[in-house]
Amino acid sequence: MARRRLSLSLRWGDMDAYRHINNVEIVRLLEEARVRAFGLESPDGSAPMLATGMVVAKHTVEYLRPLDYRLAPVAVDLWVGRTGGASFEVDYELLEPDTDAVGELRTYVRASTVCVAYDFDEGRPRRLDDDERRRLALLADD
Repeated sequence: MARRRLSLSLRWGDMDAYRHINNVEIVRLLEEARVRAFGLESPDGSAPMLATGMVVAKHTVEYLRPLDYRLAPVAVDLWVGRTGGASFEVDYELLEPDTDAVGELRTYVRASTVCVAYDFDEGRPRRLDDDERRRLALLADD
């Protein structure tokens, strides 16, 4: 399957005093994309990965250019990079949904989040199960 593209709207309150979308709000946009990708029921009816236990261990964000507030939505491309025993990496690009006049996609942010499968009852990380690995593989970038 590879990358998944999500369309997200900006809010007026996301803008800071410098008249661009604040860095904290950028991370919230990435969170919204991640929740939409992993928090919804799977096509086979199984529980969403957020319901089975998942926490964020690390964010890495590279700001490439300022994102100004506008009414048109932005696109977030999301895919799974590396998968380990108990963790996996979600990679993102925040960009224009369509090419600009020069035929390029304008990219504002490149980022990654390390997520860890977590047992909330035990209060510790747990191994990814076979079903979770299968679902992560569907979002792996070729």
